[in-house]
Amino acid sequence: MKIRITADSTCDLSPEYIQAHDITIIPLTVTMGGTDYTDGADIAPDDIFRHVDAGGDLPKTAAINSDTYRQRFKALLEDCDAVIHFNISADFSSCYEHAVAAAEGLPVYCVDSRNLSSGIALLLCEAVDLIEAGEDDPKAILDHVNALIDKVDASFIVDRLDFLYKGGRCSMVAMLGANILKLRPCIEVTGGKMVVGKKFRGSYERCLKQYVDDRLRSPDAVNARRVFITHTGVTREQFELTKEMVLEHVPFQEVLEVRAGCSITSHCGQGTLGVLFVRK
Repeated sequence: MKIRITADSTCDLSPEYIQAHDITIIPLTVTMGGTDYTDGADIAPDDIFRHVDAGGDLPKTAAINSDTYRQRFKALLEDCDAVIHFNISADFSSCYEHAVAAAEGLPVYCVDSRNLSSGIALLLCEAVDLIEAGEDDPKAILDHVNALIDKVDASFIVDRLDFLYKGGRCSMVAMLGANILKLRPCIEVTGGKMVVGKKFRGSYERCLKQYVDDRLRSPDAVNARRVFITHTGVTREQFELTKEMVLEHVPFQEVLEVRAGCSITSHCGQGTLGVLFVRK
């Protein structure tokens, strides 16, 4: 049985991984400055930064509708036997609801990742691993992936709070206080929703170390198969520093660097970095 993997554009996979494993990405619509764009096609994170820095409002994303999903699913099924589709958390978007409606009557299996960004990608990669190892039962793959959802550890340390403020996720007082005290919060994905976790204090590099130490404080509880280091734009030195610190804690077999797409960029702004992995 031939199985194809698809995902919303919120999954933040690298172009190289998408091409190497024949993944189909279905893009959301991003509205910015009164114009609609196709995520990943005619708008990029740097466009968002320029727009917001010039005084513009944060862009908004629109869920993929059921008709679009069904068209894409049916087109893929002309050359495969089943499709497994990965969605951003149903608490963030109606994409999952629309995908399930579109899949009715088709051999399409939809996954509510309960996550975003590379938290989705971690689950998708597990499905790819199984397929490439010879697994051809989509239900078995679905069961395996669903069993891992609550084990995904997804979080980001945020450098700029103005995006969170404009998005209504922190108050002006909290933003100003954090700036004065040089606080950088950790945003965690818990139960399918974003919540504010610990706050780290000091220079960006010092906060990165505190963040990595905190997330990987129990290395024996971590699945060392792969880790994503996903960011919205950091220096090469900052990335390599993070990678070095991560590997000091856990000798991951695979370290994947990803530049986050428009969704996480719109929420968290520049200088956001996350270390995402699966717990045992």
